Amino acid sequence: MTVGEAPFSPCALAKNLGPLTGLDEGVWQRVAESPKPPDVVILDELGAAESDLLPRLAALLNAEYLPRVDARCVAPEFLRRVPLFLAQRLGLLLMQGSAGGEPRLVMCRPLDVFARNEALRLLGRPSCRLAVAPRTAVLATLSAAAETDGGLARSVACVIEEDEHLLIEEVERLAADTDLLDLANKAPVIQLVNRILLEAVRMRASDVHIQPCPDRLQIRMRVDGVLHNVVSAPRSLLDAVVSRVKVMAGMDIAERRLAQDGRATVTVGQRDVDLRISTVPASYGERGVLRLLDKGARLYQLEELGMGPEHLSLFRRLISHTHGILLVTGPTGSGKTTTLYAALQHVNAEELNVITLEDPIEYQLDGISQIQVGRRKGMTFAGGLRSVLRQDPDVIMVGEIRDQETARMAIQSALTGHMVYSTLHTNDSASAATRLVDIGVEPYLVASSVVGVLAQRLVRRVCPHCRRLYEPAPEVLQQAGVRRVPGQTFYRGQGCQECLGGGYLERVGIYELLVMDDPLRQLILEKAPASRLKQAALEAGLVTLRMDGVRKAIEGQTTIEEVLRVTQTDSF
Repeated sequence: MTVGEAPFSPCALAKNLGPLTGLDEGVWQRVAESPKPPDVVILDELGAAESDLLPRLAALLNAEYLPRVDARCVAPEFLRRVPLFLAQRLGLLLMQGSAGGEPRLVMCRPLDVFARNEALRLLGRPSCRLAVAPRTAVLATLSAAAETDGGLARSVACVIEEDEHLLIEEVERLAADTDLLDLANKAPVIQLVNRILLEAVRMRASDVHIQPCPDRLQIRMRVDGVLHNVVSAPRSLLDAVVSRVKVMAGMDIAERRLAQDGRATVTVGQRDVDLRISTVPASYGERGVLRLLDKGARLYQLEELGMGPEHLSLFRRLISHTHGILLVTGPTGSGKTTTLYAALQHVNAEELNVITLEDPIEYQLDGISQIQVGRRKGMTFAGGLRSVLRQDPDVIMVGEIRDQETARMAIQSALTGHMVYSTLHTNDSASAATRLVDIGVEPYLVASSVVGVLAQRLVRRVCPHCRRLYEPAPEVLQQAGVRRVPGQTFYRGQGCQECLGGGYLERVGIYELLVMDDPLRQLILEKAPASRLKQAALEAGLVTLRMDGVRKAIEGQTTIEEVLRVTQTDSF
């Protein structure tokens, strides 16, 4: 069969394969009703054996069945044009034809029309002969083909251009006989690191991981909260790449036994990007992580954060208080700073003096005085807050409450007539009050100063370019506490070029907003545990993170699986 022809319908498959597979009529009815390719439903959801179905499906499609695929037969053009992680996600590869024959597209799910069309589009081919192989064989071949080529040209198609192997060879040659400082400033090394940063910006990555492995250097990028393997390079490049990154940040390239931190600002594709760089000694060499902050990225308004109407109304009311402290909680990378910046823009007015204390200053806010703190500058959050209080502020943002001194100063500021915004690292909203008590703030100060706590997470948004209806597994719905009702629909992305094959594009916030009231204040004074605070808040109408996430899944913004990934079970 030539790839590009119409696939068999579920009815035709049932007629031809039903007696052979032993699947009953109810199963084939589910296959017919599903928006997914029939083989995806049968193999991935119903658990049919590939060894039983794929050979018969290949015969039905007049395609060759390949139990194994030799990595040496992968077409050279394939990994140059199709990103490795996308090929792995789609479960396919292109085999070069023997003796001038036509190449074959090897698929583990040959009825997946999207995967087929996406591969043909990236390869620039209108059609191609089809072959079928088990998923394990396809994935093993892809990994072997990527790792045995000897350079980046085969394994990093989304970063490296066709002439990149020349750059790699030059860097390897220099690394063999050049001083590290000289090597870090050589043009090929600079060019290689710049290309990695350019790809990170293109992919909207928040972090770049330089990870040494026994036999290779692995470059990984975190996109929308999830890590992707992007670059697999010769291990001999490790010292050159890490040294270049250290030079950019003004770090000591000779010190490899201790962890180091640094910062740099670079221009990538006419965009200014701040880098926060960390290196640590690992078993196979120095490991580095670069956190990227695109200074040219736009600031969000409150209405764009993804809060529901009720949350948005309550949050606006809380940030408009004239005094008190509002806390935003969540793990690193959960969007706390973005939320506070949106709040500052909302309240900023000519009649208010708004000052921030940040480490670092992530975005410039018009009309707001922003102060950089840090031990290198000799100014901590607590020390900076003392100075700010002499600047006649109305609204103060403290980047993070990290210790007792900062917590006491922030609360004292709130009690003396200032509105204070800050962040904490806690799992939910109720834990914020108990955390302040745990670090040494008296309960009566917490109860009298905190006006509200917003806990938040970021979930990946379903890609609007390839979203399709789907039916979550019953156990997934049960775990999320969802009761199916007639007319209820769920969506997920099939994967496309826009979302890099992942089915998700960008992220949206889910929120848990606790508004302090008298019963909660009394519980804080009694030093009640966070579970009792949360139970009381629920009785008053609190919407938990998981509840808000499920709402967004039902609205089609994200998936139930994504909500379960980033939230904890609601237990009280």
